[in-house]
Amino acid sequence: MAPASYLSVMPPSPTKAQTHMNDGIIIAPSILASDFSRLADEVAAIDRAGADWIHLDVMDGHFVPNLTFGPPVIAALRGVTDKTFDAHLMVANPDALLDSYAKAGAEIITIHAEACPHLDRTLSRIHELGCRAGVSLNPHTPAESLQHVLDRLDLILVMTVNPGFGGQSFIHAMIDKIATIRQMTEGRDIVIEVDGGITAETAPLVAAAGARALVAGSAVFKGDGEAAYRANMDAIRAAASS
Repeated sequence: MAPASYLSVMPPSPTKAQTHMNDGIIIAPSILASDFSRLADEVAAIDRAGADWIHLDVMDGHFVPNLTFGPPVIAALRGVTDKTFDAHLMVANPDALLDSYAKAGAEIITIHAEACPHLDRTLSRIHELGCRAGVSLNPHTPAESLQHVLDRLDLILVMTVNPGFGGQSFIHAMIDKIATIRQMTEGRDIVIEVDGGITAETAPLVAAAGARALVAGSAVFKGDGEAAYRANMDAIRAAASS
């Protein structure tokens, strides 16, 4: 059995008053950067190598140009690991998909503020499904847009690249946004997550600004197999914790 994930110490209810927060850095490898021809093996490898969460970049070909994987793939992977499934829905109509991703095994469902005309209602539905609710902000979207839904949030995902493609360069201007969100969420059990261009070089910058969960794709899935992935994650974690 894999080690307990962050969510395993949290009650399944969306009520956050009793939530206990893990104070460590959370590493969430994005399987978008893995070898899709042996996806199950890749997920098993990052599990054994020390991943805290498994980050699932869901793209629909509309909200972003690329098309990735749907609920059947996620459901199939659910039998490979018991690590937290962190589903990031980069989709144009997330409300139509929430039930299917929750049923497939996602434990955190993050939707984009830019895709949700009724954001409060969408977040409430995620909680009704028994999942943790997150909102992602594209680089141009101000942190203040979340001010009136903070009570609904378990996680805020700051995009430090433009969504839709892996391997992009880190946008340094997002460090100030992360710091703003840390101030906005002070005293709340809300995890700040970052996605895009995360490496051992950028990890300490986002961690110092207030990020706790770091999504890394190509920086984790370089080299060949479990030993390499472990070394890559250890380097990111050590840099973020320094």
